[in-house]
Amino acid sequence: MKTLIVSQSEVARLLPMKACIDAMADALMALGRGEVVLPLRQVVPLPHKLGALATMPAYSDSPKGIGVKVIAVFPGNRGTPFDSHQGAVLLFDTEHGSLHAIVDASEVTAIRTAAVSGLATRLLAREDAGDLAILGAGAQARTHLEAMLAVRTIKRVRVWSPTPKSRDRFAEHEGRRQGIAIESVASVQSAVADADLICTVTSARDPILHGKWIAPGTHINAVGSSVKSARELDTAAVQRARLFVDRRESTLNEAGDFLFPKAEGAIGDDHILGEIGEILLGTLPGRGSRDEITLFKSLGIAVEDLAAAQLIYRRAVEDDLGTWVELGGGRHEGN
Repeated sequence: MKTLIVSQSEVARLLPMKACIDAMADALMALGRGEVVLPLRQVVPLPHKLGALATMPAYSDSPKGIGVKVIAVFPGNRGTPFDSHQGAVLLFDTEHGSLHAIVDASEVTAIRTAAVSGLATRLLAREDAGDLAILGAGAQARTHLEAMLAVRTIKRVRVWSPTPKSRDRFAEHEGRRQGIAIESVASVQSAVADADLICTVTSARDPILHGKWIAPGTHINAVGSSVKSARELDTAAVQRARLFVDRRESTLNEAGDFLFPKAEGAIGDDHILGEIGEILLGTLPGRGSRDEITLFKSLGIAVEDLAAAQLIYRRAVEDDLGTWVELGGGRHEGN
């Protein structure tokens, strides 16, 4: 049996943002209908806090598919030639278990994470929201800018990073690429002042966004932290917001942005109003008023990687992209 190998550059061609947003909507509705088998991710931490190896398997009945993302997370790679998230998404046939595709995970993660934030923004942000603050200046900042432009008319963009060169480079390069002026600012507070859209996409371990800085009516996508030991938002920011998640079980076990305020006694499990898929299915209301603050806590879940890989595989076959290799998987005779 032959297996399709899809490189990082090919993923970028095969997974356009608007199509990915639609695929994420389908995946999260399938999750909401109970059509997905989704174990919690398994993480193997490496010594000396160098990084971690994570595996994220999923099965979906709609569309039918099975896959797993295997990814090495090395936060210290930021600013080097290496991505902080490196690995592959493996897509399997559900009839015989043959390996259909091996897809670069770095670009899948960058695009599908931003696409889910775009979906949450489409559902939860005010219709006229257009003043965007991006906290962070790496790969997720790049794709989140693209996702926000896909779902709202953006009139102003400010970017903050603790590294001045990074934020200046992002403002210049992405501003030119997207045809929009981007302001590079020196503090989080100045970045979010009067913003009505905020995306936190940093590697911060401790809070960078404080509740007292957030304007009424803002929608926040909290993305950077995906472990229980780190958070980007302080307790007041989470307390002030109506909280929605990609998956409740994952949030209760893995989300530092939620677990720290809970441990402090500031919020309980009922502070999680529900999942994005429930809004899509019409069983949960989204934004209730113009002035309320909405918060989408993104962890990134395996069914999103599976849906992205399925879309990539279909488009690669149609467009004759990728490289086919013989890896085995056929029947072998003998002892």
